[in-house]
Amino acid sequence: MPKKALVILADGFEEIEAMAPIDILRRAQIEVTVAGLADIKVKSSRGVNVIADKKFNETDLNFDALVLPGGGAGAKNLAASSALKTVIVDMNKSGKVIAAICASPAVVLAPTGILKGKTATCFPGMEDAFGSETKFQARNVVVDGNLITSRGAGTSIEFALSIVEKLCGKKEAEKVSKAIVLA
Repeated sequence: MPKKALVILADGFEEIEAMAPIDILRRAQIEVTVAGLADIKVKSSRGVNVIADKKFNETDLNFDALVLPGGGAGAKNLAASSALKTVIVDMNKSGKVIAAICASPAVVLAPTGILKGKTATCFPGMEDAFGSETKFQARNVVVDGNLITSRGAGTSIEFALSIVEKLCGKKEAEKVSKAIVLA
């Protein structure tokens, strides 16, 4: 059975941090659903309008992974959703993969408490939001158990390949990496 991932877009999302994982995961034959947090039409941080597959509140939540792009406004909009916070906590309790990049690890994940006792990374300068119970590492991508965090747009492909490796194994991640002429 193919793995399934849910990517949630909120107005103000960072384009590369959303599109790179969507593309890379689909190349790995992962079934990706793109959900708009508030609406099916979502406006990125640079004014690109994207049409999601469905609205978040109309989405069946039976997924192997949750992917949360950053972007300052996008992360704040994601963090404002109590429904999303509940999904994050529930998926974490179930050991599902939760992947967040840029501002989202600090702004969206940290307030849910799922980073306590974990190691994570985020956009440079936002690590104080982790508090003392999360160990910050200034690496492009940090994987700690089921949690994958990354720094920003420039680390998006590495971030996406880490999700592929977690869901499908190292061999599949290497295959996709080679297919896109990354390695």
